[in-house]
Amino acid sequence: MRVMAEAGDKVADRYLLQEPIGRGGMGVVWRAHDELLDRQVAVKCARPDDDRAALRLTNEARNAARLHHPHIVSVFDFVEESEVCWIVMEYVSGGSLADMVRDRGALTPEEAGSIGCQIATALAKSHAEGVVHGDVTPENVLITEEGVAKLTDFGISRALWSEATMTRTGGVRGKPPYLPPEVARGDAADRKSDVFSLGATLYAAIEGRSPYGEASHPMAYVARAIEGYIETPHRAGPLVEPLTALLSVEPKRRPAADQAARLLRRVAPSSPHLEHVEDTYEDPHDGDTLDRTPFTMRLLPPSVPVAWRRPSRRVVITATAVGTAAALVAWAALFGAWGGGYSDESGRSGKNGGSGASGTGDSLSQAGRAGTVGDARTADPCKLLNAASLSRFGETVIDPDYGEIDRCDVLLHGESGDDIADVQLNFDADPPEPGGDVPTRRIGNVTVGAFQREGDECVRNIASADRKQIWIITERLDTPAPDPCQLGDAATDYAISVLDRGQVPRRSGQSVASSLVSRHACRLLDGDELKRIAGVRVTDRDPGFGDWRCAWADGSSDTGVELEFTRDNDFSPEGEERAEIAGKLSSVSPEEWDDDSCLVRMLHRSYRNSQGDDTDELMSLNVYGPKPTKKLCQTAKALAATAAKKLPSS
Repeated sequence: MRVMAEAGDKVADRYLLQEPIGRGGMGVVWRAHDELLDRQVAVKCARPDDDRAALRLTNEARNAARLHHPHIVSVFDFVEESEVCWIVMEYVSGGSLADMVRDRGALTPEEAGSIGCQIATALAKSHAEGVVHGDVTPENVLITEEGVAKLTDFGISRALWSEATMTRTGGVRGKPPYLPPEVARGDAADRKSDVFSLGATLYAAIEGRSPYGEASHPMAYVARAIEGYIETPHRAGPLVEPLTALLSVEPKRRPAADQAARLLRRVAPSSPHLEHVEDTYEDPHDGDTLDRTPFTMRLLPPSVPVAWRRPSRRVVITATAVGTAAALVAWAALFGAWGGGYSDESGRSGKNGGSGASGTGDSLSQAGRAGTVGDARTADPCKLLNAASLSRFGETVIDPDYGEIDRCDVLLHGESGDDIADVQLNFDADPPEPGGDVPTRRIGNVTVGAFQREGDECVRNIASADRKQIWIITERLDTPAPDPCQLGDAATDYAISVLDRGQVPRRSGQSVASSLVSRHACRLLDGDELKRIAGVRVTDRDPGFGDWRCAWADGSSDTGVELEFTRDNDFSPEGEERAEIAGKLSSVSPEEWDDDSCLVRMLHRSYRNSQGDDTDELMSLNVYGPKPTKKLCQTAKALAATAAKKLPSS
């Protein structure tokens, strides 16, 4: 007796099998002709020798049959004959999303957003009916020739009141490249698991690979899912924010399916030529009602972001800043003793008094290695921060040009538009040493230190694989505002996800020739000039990260000089002594740093940054020592004038 079906066979004396259009471990899908209603249908049969396949098919029919939705493949019939189970479904002629990506390449963010919005509404309907799909993948998203997306294959779906769907060995169900972290860890799939898999499906459609990266073995994907490391999308454009939300490692941070639809809708609005579909319903787990408008794939021009105009802030070395710096040193001491050397211009560790010349050997040996900072002068701090990844806390915007050159910020806005929190990321060339009583955890090639909250401030530290440090400092600026440690942890998680797949990404393009970014602070003053003008006999020279800061100290006295390149968005010397030094607008601030110090800030050039914001580039020089303040300020101005002669023309 023949068991396997062939073209020309009839099912239930009605469905004429024409050709197989899909095949998997559980059975075969056929294109068939419904002779009674004269229409094309898809007919899926379970393998006759597989009881589990038959059970899955029955389960699929039961769960999918009650889901009537324009973006869910409809189930028409279920047939049992000759010990074979058949499920009769709507036939979708256009192929799957996986086919589309394979045939024509990666989708645009707008195309993926449109498809994602449609499938999100399908999931919202499914979830409202108490059914978790459990296997949202590009293969299970079908696209009609008109561009309508439909979710299919509820084969491993389960009703939320039923037992978790597991294999006999207790292994997880689902395709590893799209597996949610909690499912990989052994939890049952739930509504939020479907949302993650939708995000992973859209990620793959845009990037051409799983959000877990490329892997040669399925278990490698499972391992990455368990660890919860998501690769940063590079082609997502306007889809970054919703994609980041859908791919949150913690399920509670993901939106519900109907909320995901609204997020995706902003990227790909509905096609106006389609009629509205009367399909309004409410998810009992979310009070909002979904709109009735269907969504289809559209080709849209790239959106043009509107530049945000930030409120004026000023970079000033104040007593508060000094207190913060001192606290960092104290916290770092808890984390471990600092190395005795300094770092040269490349960010490499060296010995005190050594050459400041940059070297390439160490940087090249670390190139591309996961968890490394690499060459200090080309490492981009903004590539470790992502405003969209923090958007669940409120409206966020990245601020790439404020403060030190090795710094990047994300600002959180309140309802009034004012800044209510700041996430600051800085690089540090000083190598940490393991030890201390600060809680640490090893993640991949980096070590993360979590410091106790201090008032409105919370600090996290990442010790890189090439013995540099990354500080993430989160501060609450106003109330109401999120807990700074929760905000800091989210920022740290994103930075770790970037470091897990490689070196800190590089700065884009070449620096402007007139910019201080291209200059070395330690080269602006030499030992003779420091001795002649400031009376500092240099016994200790300490370049900062990338040599955008330099400190010279006289070991025989408590005198020294510090020079740093910074950025501000409004340099106006109000309330300070206004001066012109070497032809440049400057400010002079006695006792700005402490009682025995004088700070000079000099405007080097003004420009518009990548966000379109007005930005001032400054050289700050501080002199300290047991001398009268007037004398310290005279010395600071003279040193600033000497250093300015070596700056590029602005």
